[in-house]
Amino acid sequence: MSAPIYKLFMFRNTEAYYQASEAERNEFLGKLEAAFQKVGGKRLAMCNSYWASDQWQFFGIEVFPNIESVQEYAETMNELNMPRFVESMSLLGTELPSP
Repeated sequence: MSAPIYKLFMFRNTEAYYQASEAERNEFLGKLEAAFQKVGGKRLAMCNSYWASDQWQFFGIEVFPNIESVQEYAETMNELNMPRFVESMSLLGTELPSP
């Protein structure tokens, strides 16, 4: 049985993101969201942290049905050249049951 996978991610936009036109950014974000929905991802929280972190402007928590869906979404992020637009760090885990 596969367990849901939780993903904590932190990111900041790169100069390329700010240099891109609004249409280019919207196209990128639209494709990213479509891929996220396709693999069954759910966004539990998206937070603005620029006021509390020198390193990360934003962070969020997502949950995926299984590790395969995480891998499929990661492949799409790579195909969309996501590192061009954001620098990020993420951490994956499974739920820790309460005693």
